[in-house]
Amino acid sequence: MSAPRVTLVGGPTALIEIDGFRLLTDPTFDPPGEYRLPYVTLRKTVGPALMPNQIQPIDAVLLSHDQHADNLDRAGRAFLAEAPRAFTTVAGATRLAGRTQGLAPWETAQLSRPDGATLHLTSTPARHGPAGIEPLSGDVIGFVVESSNPSTRPIYITGDTVWFAGVAEVSRRFPAGLVLLFAGSARTRGPFELTMNTNDAIETAHAFADATIVPLHCDGWAHFTQGRDDLEASFRALGLQPRLQLLDPGVATPIRGYA
Repeated sequence: MSAPRVTLVGGPTALIEIDGFRLLTDPTFDPPGEYRLPYVTLRKTVGPALMPNQIQPIDAVLLSHDQHADNLDRAGRAFLAEAPRAFTTVAGATRLAGRTQGLAPWETAQLSRPDGATLHLTSTPARHGPAGIEPLSGDVIGFVVESSNPSTRPIYITGDTVWFAGVAEVSRRFPAGLVLLFAGSARTRGPFELTMNTNDAIETAHAFADATIVPLHCDGWAHFTQGRDDLEASFRALGLQPRLQLLDPGVATPIRGYA
């Protein structure tokens, strides 16, 4: 079994290579700048490590949600419009149209190649902040990627979420060998954390008891309150450091311990 490779592009954007398929999460390719939303201004501080022409071709985009610029920016929308397939929330697919397919939580879709290889994609629940935040944050999903290769373990992409019962349920249903965890403890207004903090990351690591944890979306934006160093310190303090893998931006990296 060959380990999947993950290339961190920046923020929530990563290229996943698994059994010959190439998947891109939440495309963001804009340079640093500001994005004015109805109630808040988001500020991007770091540009992408790779540009779209350095990533193509891909088989599909896995978009956790379309309503926030730190998960789908202007250049990301242009990339999405050219993608052969894309999957996102049901509401997001209605807004984006084109070749984007909406998936409700636990709904599945499939990617196939002429040689018979397939990937099964399952939409997973996500909660973008504390209980009751949904009318403000809008719908968000994560994804589980399963290969038809029986020796390849599932990959779980959390999307923008905090730790809650939905993430725990994913761990009960899927024996993931890799968790791409959207971290950063994002805060935009008030004290509410909108993505996983270090405690949430530790809970997730315990739930997926032997998975490699690869953090995404924990730097490059001003509204993140915790970064890679915080995650590394927390995992080390609890003896979980060997299961945490930090990626160098722009480098295709085999996932260690993936078995």
